[in-house]
Amino acid sequence: MTVVPPAAGEPRRPDGPRNPGDAWVIAPSGEKYWGRFGAAGLLAVDPDRGILLQHRVSWSHFGGTWGLPGGALHAGESAIVGAVREAQEEAGVPDGSVRPRFTSVLDLDVWSYTTVIADVVRPFEPVISDPESVALEWVPVDEVDSRPLHPGFGSAWPVLRELLSLRPALVVDSANVVGSVPDGWWKDRAGAATRLASRLDGLVVPASDLGLGGTTWFPEIALVVEGQARGITAPLSDADAEVPELLPAGGVSVVRAEAAGDDAIVAEVERRASAGQHVVVVTSDRELQSRVEAAGTVQIHSAGWLQELLPQ
Repeated sequence: MTVVPPAAGEPRRPDGPRNPGDAWVIAPSGEKYWGRFGAAGLLAVDPDRGILLQHRVSWSHFGGTWGLPGGALHAGESAIVGAVREAQEEAGVPDGSVRPRFTSVLDLDVWSYTTVIADVVRPFEPVISDPESVALEWVPVDEVDSRPLHPGFGSAWPVLRELLSLRPALVVDSANVVGSVPDGWWKDRAGAATRLASRLDGLVVPASDLGLGGTTWFPEIALVVEGQARGITAPLSDADAEVPELLPAGGVSVVRAEAAGDDAIVAEVERRASAGQHVVVVTSDRELQSRVEAAGTVQIHSAGWLQELLPQ
């Protein structure tokens, strides 16, 4: 592998200093890839208009094709932050307009590309904001294949399209998960549930743990609380996002059980399963596990599984 800066005078964004990540990675076989630290792109999904595609300017790599807004990552930059930054620079994607659902990583060892699939939660019109785009359009999902696609995106699109219909959801037995760690939760059940909700916000789950394609997912989370834990403080609002350009991934909703927590969990599972969601129940309670298995086709993971995923 070699790293080669772009040639002098090669058209690129005219404003601001060149970032160290703006360089070609040349594989031993001769293929070249843009981005010393890898690259990322944003696949923004609007439920009414389709996905946002960029018609690439002729002088760019595979110019004249259609692909995703994206580009080289900066040193130490996460793929999600980089994908959104690039989409803002190239397509004027407004702050807080998208929420990540999952990622798909192409890892070639010498270079990687991360597709960040994100739902549009605040509709917007794209704006050509740098010289790398000829056009930006919302393209219906069924019409994407009719465009001359960037080879990389064209190869990934069939799999990505299939995954667009999936919306995994975790239904979490709060009492069971909180009770799996002897941290004094019995002194303040509402406080313990509040801390759990905070740690669940933006949870990243490996695709393999869900039995799904892609690389990582940000599932919706329903935290079911009962008894004294019903006094839980509401989860963080969108305004509290650490990265203001991006709404928190996934999202935590609190389900306050009016009576038995297990009954509320079963009801939540049935509701989400009937809506077509891929439901994962988190509990180590064997009786409850049997009940949700009878309620429909769901996955079950233990409290210990979730504890290993949660930030400490």
